[in-house]
Amino acid sequence: MASSQLINDYRQWLTFQRQEQLSREHQGISQRLHDARASAGQVLQAYRSMAEKASTEGACYRTLFLREHNQNEALPCEGWLFVRRVLSEESSARVRVTLLETFTLEDGTITPGDKPPRKLTLEIYDKLDINKGMRTEVRVDCLDTQQDYHFITLLDVVRGDLRPYLK
Repeated sequence: MASSQLINDYRQWLTFQRQEQLSREHQGISQRLHDARASAGQVLQAYRSMAEKASTEGACYRTLFLREHNQNEALPCEGWLFVRRVLSEESSARVRVTLLETFTLEDGTITPGDKPPRKLTLEIYDKLDINKGMRTEVRVDCLDTQQDYHFITLLDVVRGDLRPYLK
């Protein structure tokens, strides 16, 4: 086997390893949110806090989300969210964000600036799960692209150096 082919195979293997790690992480965090019975109101408050830190300190938060592919296969992706604005009404909560993707299976690891940022609108709501005894679970889904959904943004993983890549 040629040396270059071996290196390409190794890089592909690393990409698949990272994909598996993100799958386990997204599933684990989803389960913890479900077990904690987090509500849309609690998540909305967290996004308000993120928006405040974004405006004053340029904070971006690590996010994991699912992206649906051709055969209804959903794979986790990773990125950084800059929360621009939170809009809430009586029964609706929407969040305007800028997303810098940092990992997809197709692209592997993406360095900030290699891919243009995407301006998105996320919706926060409580989803009724009839399979689990009529319990609700909080969901954050993208309104702009139906393929991207179930966003989980981590309050404890923050960066302040990504502002130049958000334009």
